[in-house]
Amino acid sequence: ASTGGWISCGKMSDAEDDYDAADSGAADCVPIAAGDVRKGGFLLVKGKPCKIVDCSKAKVGKHGAAKCHFIGVDIFTGKKHESICPASASLSEPIVSRIEYQLVDVTDDGYISLMAKDNSMRDDLKLPDDEALAKKIQTGFDDGDEVLVTILGATGTEQAIEMKKAQAAA
Repeated sequence: ASTGGWISCGKMSDAEDDYDAADSGAADCVPIAAGDVRKGGFLLVKGKPCKIVDCSKAKVGKHGAAKCHFIGVDIFTGKKHESICPASASLSEPIVSRIEYQLVDVTDDGYISLMAKDNSMRDDLKLPDDEALAKKIQTGFDDGDEVLVTILGATGTEQAIEMKKAQAAA
């Protein structure tokens, strides 16, 4: 039976079922040993880019290999994911980018036009699913304010995560 790209650690519990091996095919990830993952770092947990909020290592028994237990929060949805794997396992650390753009336009169909610091334009992103943030961005634009939008990107996904009004030049 195929595990769909997941490597099985043995059937102990659902949390221990599987973990993302470094060869998961993600080009925008770098390999990292499970024993080297730290709290506050990023890790691909069940295919989702997560910020690690808790990690623990346990040496299991006389002949058992050390195991690592990770709890991560998806950087896009805020959903919690956990994974248990051997400390020697090679996992994937997503390359996370955080870029600030100036908001130029909000279209009727919910797309935002953004300008980077080098004056390049992009209009391939929608308003975020977070209704409060989407409303804040729309209101700032409607009021004629100069709005800066921060775009977080990882594993081929990009999303607006915050906005602020630009500081007026003194």
